[in-house]
Amino acid sequence: MKFRVERDAFADAVAFVARSLPSRAPVPVLGGILLDASDEGTLTVSGFDYEVSARVEVPAMIGDGGRALVSGRLLADITRSLPPHPVDLTVDGPRASLSCGNARFTLPTMSAEDYPQLPEMPPVVGELAPDVFARAVSQVAVAAGRDDTLPMLTGIRVEIDGSALTMAATDRFRLAVREFTWEPGENPASADGEPTAILAPARTLSEAAKTLTSAGGTIELALGRGDGLLGLSGGGRRSTTRLLDAEFPRYRQLLPKEHTSAAVVEIAPLVDAIKRVSLVAERGTQVRLEFDEGSLRLTAGGDDEGSAEEQLPCSFAGEPLTIAFNPGYLLDGLGALGADHAHLSFTTPSRPALLRPATAPGEGGSDDEPAGATAVEPGPETDAELPEPRPGYLYLLMPVRLPG
Repeated sequence: MKFRVERDAFADAVAFVARSLPSRAPVPVLGGILLDASDEGTLTVSGFDYEVSARVEVPAMIGDGGRALVSGRLLADITRSLPPHPVDLTVDGPRASLSCGNARFTLPTMSAEDYPQLPEMPPVVGELAPDVFARAVSQVAVAAGRDDTLPMLTGIRVEIDGSALTMAATDRFRLAVREFTWEPGENPASADGEPTAILAPARTLSEAAKTLTSAGGTIELALGRGDGLLGLSGGGRRSTTRLLDAEFPRYRQLLPKEHTSAAVVEIAPLVDAIKRVSLVAERGTQVRLEFDEGSLRLTAGGDDEGSAEEQLPCSFAGEPLTIAFNPGYLLDGLGALGADHAHLSFTTPSRPALLRPATAPGEGGSDDEPAGATAVEPGPETDAELPEPRPGYLYLLMPVRLPG
């Protein structure tokens, strides 16, 4: 096999595929990247570990057609560091020779015959706006679990109901829900055209959202019926992932229907204050938030490990409240809101709080959110003087039990 390819296109393709490879492949070939120069004028770069597949086609000058399997991590490291010149790659027996400008590399090859066949792309069921999709996945994935022994919590639930698409993730300590509109295709997501839901690995979906967004153009969502496969494609790239065979918690029953107090706080000063105050919180255990009319007081620590406090202005309505949170989880939620101000609503110090994006008091609503309404309505008269939260995203956070 022999081909020449443009350096940046080749490096981007290899990097896209390498991200999907397992960090510790059970067998060496599954950690490889397959280079296929069988088609005239096209080089196909692909990878597959029986769970996730990735494939990119890039223009290339093909001298001799063929297929070669090389170490994915090594090839990604090499292509990332190449000088800005065309890349020539030649495979002769068990060795692959790569040259770019004055740089020369020799890589061992593996048996391409032992490499598994990549899955076919499922039928396309609709299109997603890249920026909206990437933002939605990042907002939801922040609440996904990392413990592989609880697979139902490591996924993102994707619910499709006509032109509405809802994503949700939880690790039992927080819950993130994002709803937005998309363009369903001619093929319905379910056989009977009824609403459907799937559970996709959060890590894989996050990586695909980032890389496909950078490729430009719309993203096609493909869904197999009965084969447990989700596909995403765009900008000449495509990836598939096997869905999680687990039941996602019934999260909607966790969402409070009303609240007794609410606040609107500017996010940037609040984030800075949390980071400062939590420096004295032992192992980041908790930061206490004391809400009263017109002010928010943050405290952490105690006599043994030192203490800290900071006062911030805020708009507040309802009975005064003191509630405590894990500072890391609270910062994750504030960072995911994508707004300048946060709307926080509470029932009691021992029940979950709800964080949603908000406009500043006295300002009009924002229409830059492409989402529909969330499943939670604003509370009763407690926040009559506060601006309503913007629809589309919510972050539910369990409080930490206060001492005493």
